[in-house]
Amino acid sequence: MGHMNVRFYVARAMEGLVGLAAELGLPHAFTDHSTSTLLVREHHIRFLREARAGAALHMTGGVVQLGEDDARLLQLLWHSETGALAATFQTVVVHVTPADGRAFPWSAATRARADRLKVEVPEQATARSVSLDPVEPIASLAKADELGLVRIAQGAVAPGDCDVFGRMAAEQFIGRVSDGIPRLVRGFRETVSGAAEETPKRVGGAVLEYRLVHLDWPRAGQRFEIRSGLKSADARTKTMIHWMLDPDTGKAWGTSEAVAVTFDLDARKIVPISDAARVELMKQATPGLAL
Repeated sequence: MGHMNVRFYVARAMEGLVGLAAELGLPHAFTDHSTSTLLVREHHIRFLREARAGAALHMTGGVVQLGEDDARLLQLLWHSETGALAATFQTVVVHVTPADGRAFPWSAATRARADRLKVEVPEQATARSVSLDPVEPIASLAKADELGLVRIAQGAVAPGDCDVFGRMAAEQFIGRVSDGIPRLVRGFRETVSGAAEETPKRVGGAVLEYRLVHLDWPRAGQRFEIRSGLKSADARTKTMIHWMLDPDTGKAWGTSEAVAVTFDLDARKIVPISDAARVELMKQATPGLAL
């Protein structure tokens, strides 16, 4: 595609979260001597404009909502030279103890700072094709086998994949999906491009929107596998579900929903999904697939 992939965007969001934590009165939240930190539970992301290597970017942020021990934060990634939005994030965090991830209430000082950082979610950062309603995840290894989900990646978490507390870094989930996604979508792209009015010479894929739900955090040496499937398709997009699973226990490390398009690499535009292509895609969809 010629631009930074989704892993890069989440890494930038996590870097920005360090700055936002400091503005909330937690300047040491992500250091190894902190007394509290922010654990990401969810990311809702809209990818609006590509960013190529060397692009000048900056991030702004604020507090959408503050609960007893959790918060919904807004993070906006901007192209510094043009002022255009590259991506938006609604980030759900929990205020926890660093070692064991036990949630505990925000301090009065943080609450006061949060009031001064209150923001509204702009239209470009709202959920468009995915729901942000509370979810009861169905993901498990047994369920993946039952549904016949495709294994697109497997491996182990390396020490370099972890944060200062030893938990897998947030960008690793979406990054491992990105690494394995050709295993799932190559056939989908051929179906879409083959039925297009003008067959593109070269096709790729682009994600427009993502919801990631982190359920647990693997540590260095622990194994994972990604199991994925097609949920639905419309005239432009395909919606896919990805589960990150622990092959030893069968439990889910995390679950995600991604809305993606087939992309003409030469024309730099979306390849529409014809009615015929959609019929073929839905034959490959997995009934009952969800977060």
